[in-house]
Amino acid sequence: MVDNKACTSILVDIRTISVDKTLPRELRIAEFIKQIKNPYRFKCGKFTVTAKYADTGLTLEDCLMQMIS
Repeated sequence: MVDNKACTSILVDIRTISVDKTLPRELRIAEFIKQIKNPYRFKCGKFTVTAKYADTGLTLEDCLMQMIS
């Protein structure tokens, strides 16, 4: 069994990420990935953020609109 608390303790807090905005787009992306380590699972303060994608054909904007309407 995996200890979830131990797993989240190694996650990077996105609030600590700092990327030079003068870099070209590709280098900014590379630097962000280098610092965050896992863009699909990271911390934001006391919260753990896990990004998952479904093959529904809906955009993020579509999903958010469904939630608020």
